[in-house]
Amino acid sequence: MTPAVDHPHRPHAEAAAAAAAAAAERAQLLDEATEEIYNSIFRPGSVKINVKGAFIVDPDTSTPAAAARAQPNGQASPTHHETSDIRLPNHTAVVSHIAVDIGGSLIKLVYFSREVHSTDSGGRLNFQIFETDRIDDCVEFMKHLRDNQLELNGSQPGELCVMATGGGAYKFYDKIRDALGVDVLREDEMECLIIGLDFFITEIPREVFTYSETDPMHFVSPRERIYPYLLVNIGSGVSILKVDGPRSYQRVGGTSLGGGTLWGLLSLLTGARNFDDMLEAAGHGDNANVDMLVGDIYGADYGKIGLKSTTIASSFGKVFKEKNRVDAAVRRGARLGGNGNGNGNGNSSATEQTAAGEESESSSSVKLAFDECDISRSLLYAVSNNIGQIAYLQSQIHNVSDIYFGGSFIRGHRQTMNTLSYGLKFWSKGEKQAYFLRHEGYLGAVGAFLRRQPKNWGRRNSLEGLDEILELRRSLKANKESSSQAVATTTTTTTRTAAD
Repeated sequence: MTPAVDHPHRPHAEAAAAAAAAAAERAQLLDEATEEIYNSIFRPGSVKINVKGAFIVDPDTSTPAAAARAQPNGQASPTHHETSDIRLPNHTAVVSHIAVDIGGSLIKLVYFSREVHSTDSGGRLNFQIFETDRIDDCVEFMKHLRDNQLELNGSQPGELCVMATGGGAYKFYDKIRDALGVDVLREDEMECLIIGLDFFITEIPREVFTYSETDPMHFVSPRERIYPYLLVNIGSGVSILKVDGPRSYQRVGGTSLGGGTLWGLLSLLTGARNFDDMLEAAGHGDNANVDMLVGDIYGADYGKIGLKSTTIASSFGKVFKEKNRVDAAVRRGARLGGNGNGNGNGNSSATEQTAAGEESESSSSVKLAFDECDISRSLLYAVSNNIGQIAYLQSQIHNVSDIYFGGSFIRGHRQTMNTLSYGLKFWSKGEKQAYFLRHEGYLGAVGAFLRRQPKNWGRRNSLEGLDEILELRRSLKANKESSSQAVATTTTTTTRTAAD
């Protein structure tokens, strides 16, 4: 019988076996991690919006969920239905959240409702707007949505969640949370703007359009390849974002002269008390009564440098001279209407008194050659031209041809869009294109609404961060293969050691 002898390679064999077991465990964990990632990406949670067949409802089609806009006391909503709903005919699942974008001047609200008063399937996205100063009215409206969640969306009132973005998401966070008694999730403003715009560009037919005087609304079909582009978001102020991808963007510029500027100055200069009144007044005005035009200086076009006679040379350039003319006439009338006379004896003749009276009456009736509507239009052009030129310069710096204009400043207003579009084409010699949207004021609110969903639920044939995801999967696969090879090598080594 051969006595037992400690084999010199046995410790190495045991270590190799332990390494093999550890490698096998790592491979199993990698398998589980890969499967988990795959499930989270391709089989997301139960809440998923189906955008197949989505379309914008015609303006004359009433919203089935209009009853939701009535207040509990029977009065109408404190705001108006801002824009057309978006029908989602193939979505039937419960949606238990609403979204708000709270800016310095306006609050934009988006919520989903089922077609409860119709035999049609699916539901729709609804859009509301409030002035930020009336935040209490907005909160009351959200309370009503919360209390009617079961009818609107099939969920219980306590299941409501508010997705909030914009500066007011922080300023009014406690107010909203305490009043509604629900979760309030705050989302980054710039990311929400991009998510919302990407959704409209790629998914909603007859949403994006170009503008010209000959073709005021030329719709652009949804497309997959959209980057890079500039987003010029015109709210109270203006931010300009260069977007290279769903998560690749930077703020490249902006200006403090935005919608808040127009609103504030027109509040001082006119009797208008809200933004819609100001835009309405601008639509009836003639800026030529206020602005100094190229034609006022040259008497015609300045064709050598491409300037039409109607081009604005100086915003409000006629106001000073016009006001001086009226003031001088009033002073002249005041002098003639006084007690003085031309014969030095303190007593004017009947003829002199009659002449003075007629001149005084004439001077008192002298009026400025412009009115509030003209002022509104002039200032609208001044702000819009400034924004358009800054957008053009940024597009030149960053070599971008597609410029999307968003924000509640535009409101589908013809003069505003024409100014931005014409200016961009003029300065770029037709090389750059301005795009507008029918829901231009709701980019942030829609983006916040989508943030509640699994990533990129609304994008066809694409995923947000797809490159990073695929790279991670390739890395996991490579690690798995490396571990498998390590297991095989270790097993072979162990077998050989045992044989020795």
